[in-house]
Amino acid sequence: MDAVFDCGLCILRPWQSTDKTSLIRHANNKNVSRNLRDHFPYPYRDADADAFLSVASASNSRDLIYAIVIRGEAVGGIGVHPRKDVERHSAEIGYWLGEDFWGRGIATAAVTKLSHHALREPDIYRIFATVFASNPASARVLEKAGFIREGLLSRAILKNGMLIDAALYAMTRDPGLPLIQWGDRQT
Repeated sequence: MDAVFDCGLCILRPWQSTDKTSLIRHANNKNVSRNLRDHFPYPYRDADADAFLSVASASNSRDLIYAIVIRGEAVGGIGVHPRKDVERHSAEIGYWLGEDFWGRGIATAAVTKLSHHALREPDIYRIFATVFASNPASARVLEKAGFIREGLLSRAILKNGMLIDAALYAMTRDPGLPLIQWGDRQT
């Protein structure tokens, strides 16, 4: 059974087929999509919701994909996506929230809860996110959730025909493994 998380201001639960109407209503917003990856389309149509809900319900995925729910309605989404190969102990977090719910601390509550849960997974030591320079509100969400800004990725994003800087944020836990930091030499 998939976990359900009470974040105080919202609930995180697995997406359900019955979320399709609310998903389209909140996702079909240019202000939401402008700071997300291109695979989050605008306009957001029935076929987009069907494709997403199919992926979100895949039981063999290592990804943690949840609806952000307020008063029984899915009003956004959040996911933690483990990486592979040499980055296999890192996971990327992504999230979005319907515009009607911005500025209420909901995204911060969801990011905090799911990040802390993911860092309890035995193979995850680092959660990271990249934030478009055009989205300072998302940077504040991460900072309030305990993420540290690690750096600036200059001209890293191409969105709507514009090059945009991005900030890299991360939260880590101590894995108890030897650590080689920048400038250390491996012998």
